[in-house]
Amino acid sequence: MSFDRARALTHRIAAFLLAYPDEELLGRLPLLRTGCAALPAPQRDPLLELVHHLETVPLLAAQQHYVETFDLRRRCCQYLSYWTTGDTRNRGRAIVDFKRIYRSAGVLPPEDELPDHLTVVLEFAATTDQERGTALLLDHHAGLTLLAEALRDQGSVYARGVEAVLTTLPAPTPEALRAAKRLAATGPPQEFVGMTGPLRPFGGPR
Repeated sequence: MSFDRARALTHRIAAFLLAYPDEELLGRLPLLRTGCAALPAPQRDPLLELVHHLETVPLLAAQQHYVETFDLRRRCCQYLSYWTTGDTRNRGRAIVDFKRIYRSAGVLPPEDELPDHLTVVLEFAATTDQERGTALLLDHHAGLTLLAEALRDQGSVYARGVEAVLTTLPAPTPEALRAAKRLAATGPPQEFVGMTGPLRPFGGPR
C-alpha cells in the first residue's frame, strides 16, 4: 500500500473511531478492523486498540467515557481552531475559513458538527481533498500534539486514535514544537469580552 493510500485509510478510520460512539459505529467495527489490518504497524496497532475498546466496552459506558473525555475537558478538545484561537472572537473567523476551504473543494460544510472538528477534517482529507485536508491538520499540528498528550494524561484509549493520525504527518517543525510548548504553558487564548457566563462544553447535549 502506498503512503498516500495508507494515510487516507488511516484518516478515514480515525474519523469514525474518534466520533461519538453509537449503534451505527458499533455496526461498522468489523469493517474498520479489516481496514486497520491493511495498514502499516504504526497506524494499524493504535487504531486496533481503539477498535478493541469499542468492541468490548458496553455502549453506554463508551458514550459516558467519550463525553467525560471530550465534552467536559477543554484540554481534550477536538475542535482544532480552539487550539489556535481559544475562547476569542477570532474563532468565528477561523471556522469561516474551514467552511471556505470545504466549499472551494466542492463540498458543503456539515450541518450537524462544526467544520473544525477533528473528525470532520479527517473525513475531508480522506474522501475529498487529501492535500488540503492534510494541510489543515499540519496547520494545527501543535494542537494535535497537545490533544494526544492530554488524552494520554487522562489514561484515555482515544489517545491512540490521535497518535495514529500524527504518524501520518511529517515530523513537527521547530516552529510547531515551540507553539506546542507555548500552548502547554499558557493554554489557548482567552477573551471574556461580552461573555455572560461560562461556556458550555463544545459538544453540547448528546
